[in-house]
Amino acid sequence: MKRIRFWAALAVVAMFISACGGGGGEKKALDPDPVIPPAQEEDPPINEPLVAPVARIDDGRHVTAYVTYYGSLIPDASVLTHINYAFAELYMVDGVYQKFDLQGTKTRFQNVVNLKKNYPQLKICLSFTHGVANSNNKQGGSFSALCKSDENMQKFAEDCLAFLEEWGIDGIDLDWEFPGLSWSGAACDVTCDTENYVKLVKKLREVLGDKYEISYAGYCMDKVSVTGGYRYVDIAGMDKYVDYVNIMTYDLDEAPHHHSALADTRAYRDCNRAVNAYLNAGVKPNKLVLGIPFYGRHSFSTSPTAVTYKSILTMDPKKYRRNKWDATANCPYVETMQGVFYMGYDNPKSIAVKGNWARQKGLLGLMYWEYDQDDAKGTLRTAVWNAVMTP
Repeated sequence: MKRIRFWAALAVVAMFISACGGGGGEKKALDPDPVIPPAQEEDPPINEPLVAPVARIDDGRHVTAYVTYYGSLIPDASVLTHINYAFAELYMVDGVYQKFDLQGTKTRFQNVVNLKKNYPQLKICLSFTHGVANSNNKQGGSFSALCKSDENMQKFAEDCLAFLEEWGIDGIDLDWEFPGLSWSGAACDVTCDTENYVKLVKKLREVLGDKYEISYAGYCMDKVSVTGGYRYVDIAGMDKYVDYVNIMTYDLDEAPHHHSALADTRAYRDCNRAVNAYLNAGVKPNKLVLGIPFYGRHSFSTSPTAVTYKSILTMDPKKYRRNKWDATANCPYVETMQGVFYMGYDNPKSIAVKGNWARQKGLLGLMYWEYDQDDAKGTLRTAVWNAVMTP
């Protein structure tokens, strides 16, 4: 009992000394152990190795870049067989075709055409859009209106021939997105658009002959029957008159799915199903060019809708993990630090896989949208070239 009283008294004295500051000398209370926040995870930089282009194989393979009027870069023609210059637009007034004109400046177009001086084997084609961008034009129905008149189509074809001869370029690429459907604010008519598109390429072939190439930007499926008519492109009908098809095997879905998967049934469409739509319609594989996106697709409606490859490389590494790999889709993707799928895209690895697949199926080659979205090293364009030109 005495021992208890002793220790109790000692405790009271200690409390008194502590409260009074220890007898004149300032004594700081001991801080509790500091809470150290966990280190913020950071995605490592994407350092794609610099790869040299392989030698060209001159057996007709296609490596096609869409080069835009609003782009700033002059393409490296050493890793290209074709350039599709985007775009020219139609001038339609009250259903009557007036003319077509380049979007943007003629200087930009001239600089691209000048590449043929040093690369005479390079093919340059003029690509036509269904939309309107020039300030001196307004939407007048575009292809849907053009194709409702034989006179319109004849004059358009003659203008195309004159333009090709004037500029010394090689062909026409049509990018009507899409017959029987308006995604650009232009008119559409399910009763006749799909059929009239075939009439248009037939007229172009009659006027241009076999000297010039004719292609079109292809959708991921064949024409579809809808109330009153059809939507999209009559693949078999177009095949009679075109040299090849640039299949837009991108924007096939949005997050949480890949938009350009090689084969992935989770997505609305994929490259495999898109190509099969053409093969099943009777198109020979050596008339098909597979599309590669130089961007990732997050959404069709929520910002950001898409992110260029060069911007993916610089996305905030504290918020996103990049270069994740999906073995099912054979494509990389970006996810948030919380593990949420943000967007799918293509990198050199997936391009090599697609190129190998395309060669095995006997496809004509690869194309991409669009040149300026690559990084400064030309990582993707070199990957596309090598994917096509590998023996």
